[in-house]
Amino acid sequence: MLFTSLSYLLFFPTVAVAYFVLPQRFRWVLLLVASTFFYASWKPIYALLLFCSMIVNFLAALAMGRETNRKLRLEYLWFAIAINLALLLFFKYFNFINDELRSLFGFAGLPYDMPALKILLPLGISFYTFQFLGYLIDVYRGTVAPERHFGVFAAFSSFFPQLIAGPIARAVDLLPQFRAVHLLEYRRIVDSLLLILWGFFKKVVIADNLAVAVNTVYDHPERFTGLPLIVTTVFFAFQIYCDFSGYSDIAIGSARVMGFSLGDNFLRPYSARSIRDFWRRWHISLSSWFRDYVYIPLGGNRVSSLRRSFNLMAVFLLCGLWHGAAWTFVVWGALHGFYQIWGVMTRSMRERLARMSGLVRFPRLLDAWQVACTFLLVTLAWVFFRAATFTDAVYIFTHFTTGLADQIGSFAGLRETLGNLSMSKTLFVGSILSIILLEGVQWLQQHEGMRHGFRQMPKALRYAVYYVIIFAILFAGRWETPFIYFQF
Repeated sequence: MLFTSLSYLLFFPTVAVAYFVLPQRFRWVLLLVASTFFYASWKPIYALLLFCSMIVNFLAALAMGRETNRKLRLEYLWFAIAINLALLLFFKYFNFINDELRSLFGFAGLPYDMPALKILLPLGISFYTFQFLGYLIDVYRGTVAPERHFGVFAAFSSFFPQLIAGPIARAVDLLPQFRAVHLLEYRRIVDSLLLILWGFFKKVVIADNLAVAVNTVYDHPERFTGLPLIVTTVFFAFQIYCDFSGYSDIAIGSARVMGFSLGDNFLRPYSARSIRDFWRRWHISLSSWFRDYVYIPLGGNRVSSLRRSFNLMAVFLLCGLWHGAAWTFVVWGALHGFYQIWGVMTRSMRERLARMSGLVRFPRLLDAWQVACTFLLVTLAWVFFRAATFTDAVYIFTHFTTGLADQIGSFAGLRETLGNLSMSKTLFVGSILSIILLEGVQWLQQHEGMRHGFRQMPKALRYAVYYVIIFAILFAGRWETPFIYFQF
C-alpha cells in the first residue's frame, strides 16, 4: 500500500479515527492489526517473515534482560544479531555474492554450479533489521529495558508509518509512546496534516515529474552527452531528496496525527556547508544509527588519525552496501568516505586559505561557496547511486562536457537538447519552479518568525496557499509511483 495511493487515503483516516475512539488499553491492538494489514497488502509472506523476526528479537531481548552474566548476555546478543544479519544477507545479498563468486571462479577457470535464486526482497527489511539491531544493542547496554509485552513490542516493530522506509526508530524513544495517552489535539493534527500535504507535494509533484527526465537519460545514458547528463544529474539530486523526504514527511505526519513523535529525518541537506554537515542533515536516523552502533564502537574520533580514517571509510562502505547489492552503491559509499577523510585532512588548510583570501570577512559569501562545493560533491556522487551499472556511471562522468559548447551555443540547440529529456516545455519550466518553491518553503521553515508570521496571515490567504498545493497535487502530480527507497 503506497502512501500516495487511494487505498492509503482511505486506510489512514479510518485507523486514525478508530485510534481515538478506542480506549487506551486497546490502541496497541488496533495499531498491530492495522500495521499487519498495511504490510501484508504488499505480499502476505512478508508479514510472516517480519513476525518470525519479531519473535527472535523479543525472546533474545528478554533473555538478555534476565541474565546477569555478562558473557551469556553477549552470547544472546550475537546470536540474535547473527539471525537478523543472516536473513538480510540471504534476501538482499545472496544473488550479488553468488554472481561475484561465479565471476571469480570463472576467472580462475574453475566450475561453479550454484544457480541464482528467485528471491523476492521483503519490503523494508533493511530498515526493520536495523531497528531490531538497535533495540538489541540498547538492551544489552542497559539503555532500554526489554519490552515484556509481546503485543506492544510487535506494534513497535511493525508501526506502519515508518515500517517500509523509516525513519529508523530507537526503542528508547518510540516504545514508551505505545503506553502514553495521546489526546485529540486540534493544532497538532492540523500541523501534521499540513506536513503530510507537503510530503505529497514533494513526492508526486516534484520528485515524480523530475523522474521523467532522469529515467529517460539514466536508463540509456549512451544516447546522451553534455547538457542532458548535467541537467538530469542535478534533477536526480532533487528527485531523490523530494522522494525520500516526502516519504518521511508523510510518515512523520501520519504518526504525529495519532500523537506519536518520530523525529526529523531531513534538515535541508543541500544547505550543508560540508560533507560532514550533509550527513547530519540527510537521512538522520540512518546516519545517527551508523554513528552510534558502528563508528563510535570502532573508536570514533578517540583514535589515531589513520585509524579514524579507517573507521570513516568502513562506515561509509557499509552505508553504501546497506543501500543496495551492487558495486555502484559501494563506490557511492566509498566516495562519501573519501570526502569525509579528505575534509578532516584538509580542514586547517582550507581555513588558512579562507583567511588569506579574505573570504572570512564576507561570511555569507563564504557560506554560499561552501554550500555550492558541498552540493557539487554530493551531486557527483549521486551518479553512482542512480546509474544502473558501473559502466554507465563512468560513461556519464566522461561525457559531461562532450558537445556542451554546441548545445548551449544557441537557443535552438539548447531547446533541442532539452527537448530530448522527454519533458514538455511546461513540465520542464514547472519542475524548475517547483524546485525554487521547495527551497523557498524550506527557508521559511527554518525561521520560526516566518512560520509564525504565516500563521498570522489572513485565513483566506493561507487557505489559498493550501488550495494551490492541493490543486498541484491533483492535476500535476504523478500518482502511485513507488518510492525510491522501497528497493532498499
